[in-house]
Amino acid sequence: MENKQKIVVTGAAGFIGSNLAERLLGAGYDVVGIDNLAYGRIEQVPAGVDFKKLDIRSKDIYPAFEGAVAVFHLAAKNDLIACQIDPVETMDINVHGTANVFEAAKRAGVKKVIFASSSALEEGEARLKGFYAISKMACERIADGYHAAFGIDYVLPRYFNVYGPRQDYRRLPHPPVMTEFILKAFRDEAPVFYEGYERDGRDFIYVDDINDFHLLCLTTDAVNNRLFRIGTGKSSSIKEIWDTIKSVMGSALEPVVKPGPEGHIPVMTKADVSDAASVGWHAKTSLEDGLRAQIAFLESERAKGNVR
Repeated sequence: MENKQKIVVTGAAGFIGSNLAERLLGAGYDVVGIDNLAYGRIEQVPAGVDFKKLDIRSKDIYPAFEGAVAVFHLAAKNDLIACQIDPVETMDINVHGTANVFEAAKRAGVKKVIFASSSALEEGEARLKGFYAISKMACERIADGYHAAFGIDYVLPRYFNVYGPRQDYRRLPHPPVMTEFILKAFRDEAPVFYEGYERDGRDFIYVDDINDFHLLCLTTDAVNNRLFRIGTGKSSSIKEIWDTIKSVMGSALEPVVKPGPEGHIPVMTKADVSDAASVGWHAKTSLEDGLRAQIAFLESERAKGNVR
């Protein structure tokens, strides 16, 4: 009988984690999924995952790591506004939880932990002062500390703005931007944009492209103990996103444009993907193709009565 390699995925019921678990199963790995279902949805966990309803802050996760060759640590509190409202919970989940995941890996003899970091650390001093970014920076230091002290290899992909099927449409009142726009188009409700929205944008990366990098992390040591910025390497403006959604959905909606709040400055971010390219990774999915897939997912959820 084939002896499959075991992989642990925290946040396995969430957006990226559930997509990753599916990819890992398809690639022939055994997958243990950990999620406390505070944000994730049990119905998103792929069949075949050995699912554990556990909190990453609990020592109860330790047995689940036994025999694993790698861990993908994706579980986190990641709504920036919610993180600002409750800094203590943010640090408890993100920082305490990450230290506990690395401790579980250490005790089980796991060789590599891939930690989901964020482009929030790339977006200037104002963003760096936010509690979400502070938590992610602390977690990157935890990874480096566990490597220095205990020899655990790590990989730090700083995701830019990930989108795609299973992105959380229930996160109200602050759904992710792609999801929010698609839902508005479903409702024939014009979005409200700030003046300068054609110069306001981010580097949006499709979830399958993220998971291409994740699988690469399992097959090469060239990624070990390094930081990677994972995006497309280009910015897509709010205007470009909305226009693409309109085109795909056949909508004629025009946005309502208002003056921005005091101090609002349009920003365009993009990832420097040179390090990722040096290990053989690059984004493959166009904005239109990625949005088509996300729209199709939300349409299927709408047909089930989950999206209104």
